[in-house]
Amino acid sequence: MASSSQKGVVITIPVLVLSVSAAAIFLFFLLSSLSSSPCTCPPSIPDSTFTTTAAVVTGGTVVEEVVDRKISVSRDDIEWVKDQIRANGLHMQDNVLRKGINPRTRAQQLEDLNNFKGISHYEGSEANNHTALPCPGELLVEEHHSNYGEPWAGGRDVFEFLAESSRLTANSRVLEIGCGTLRVGLHFIRYLKPEHFHCLERDELSLMAAFRYELPSQGLLHKRPLIVRGEDMDYAKFGSDVMYDLIYASAVFLHMPDKLVWVGLERLVSRLKPYDGRIFVSHNIKFCSRLGGDECTKRLGSLGLEYLGKHTHDSLLFNHYEIWFEFRRSKA
Repeated sequence: MASSSQKGVVITIPVLVLSVSAAAIFLFFLLSSLSSSPCTCPPSIPDSTFTTTAAVVTGGTVVEEVVDRKISVSRDDIEWVKDQIRANGLHMQDNVLRKGINPRTRAQQLEDLNNFKGISHYEGSEANNHTALPCPGELLVEEHHSNYGEPWAGGRDVFEFLAESSRLTANSRVLEIGCGTLRVGLHFIRYLKPEHFHCLERDELSLMAAFRYELPSQGLLHKRPLIVRGEDMDYAKFGSDVMYDLIYASAVFLHMPDKLVWVGLERLVSRLKPYDGRIFVSHNIKFCSRLGGDECTKRLGSLGLEYLGKHTHDSLLFNHYEIWFEFRRSKA
C-alpha cells in the first residue's frame, strides 16, 4: 500500500513581509480618510443644556452669538447659593419695613406716587416731565404681580419645564394662549430670538401691564414679541405661514366652554410643527375627558393630534407643583 504524501502551501519570508506592509499601508489610508470626514452624529449634550444662537445687544445693535445655555438650575447651583447664605450668616427675619431712604408698602408707594410723584421729580405737565414712557402707578408698584393666586416666581418654573420638555432653542417659535401680564412669557421672550414669541390675550389691564411696565422694565422691548389682543381663539393676526415648536395654555382652557377649546385646537393644529412640535395644557383636560376615553382619543385623532401623557413639575422656590398634559401633531 502506497504511503500518502502531505501537501501544503509554502510562504517565503520575503512574501510574508511584503503582504504585511501592504496591509499596513491600506489601513493607514483608510484611517486617514475617516478622520478627515466630518462626523454627522449629533454632539453629546448634557441634560438641560442647549447649544443655541442667542441675540445679544452690543452698542445698541442686536447681534447673534452661539452659547451653551442651561435652562433649569442644577444641584450644584442650589448648593452654591445655600453656601453663600451660610457663609454670610444670613437668617430670615420678620417681614417688616426696613430702615431706608423711604420704606413703604405697595399701598403706601402707590399713594405717594399719586400724590407726590417720585422723591425727586419734575414739575409741569406730563408732556414736559422728561418721562419717555409714563407708566401708571398701579403698575409701577407691581400690584399685578398678585393677580395669579401664587407667587410671581412660579412663572420661571413653568418656563423651565416647558422649554426643556420641548427641547427649545433660541430659534424656536412659541405661542402662548393667554399670556396675561407675562409672568411666564418674560422668560420665553428673553430666551428666544426677537419676534419669536407670540401671544393671544383678551384682558386689557394685563396687556397694559405687559406693554407699559414688564417689557420696558425688563429691557425686552428690542425683542419685539407679537402680543395680540383678541378672543374666541382667533389667530389670524399671527399670519398663516408661522409654524410653532411650542403652543401652551396655562390655566386658560379652564375658563372656556369645551366647544370653544375644540375650535381653538382645530385652528392650532396646522400651525404646530408635525411630530416634534408640542402643545401643553395645564391643570386638566376636562374638555376632552368629559367626552369619555375612547371618544376623546377619537376626537383628537380627527384633528391630527396625539395625547402623549401627563406630567408634574415642582416649583424651585415654594411648595407647589404644576400639572401639564402633552400633545403632538401626529400627521404632517
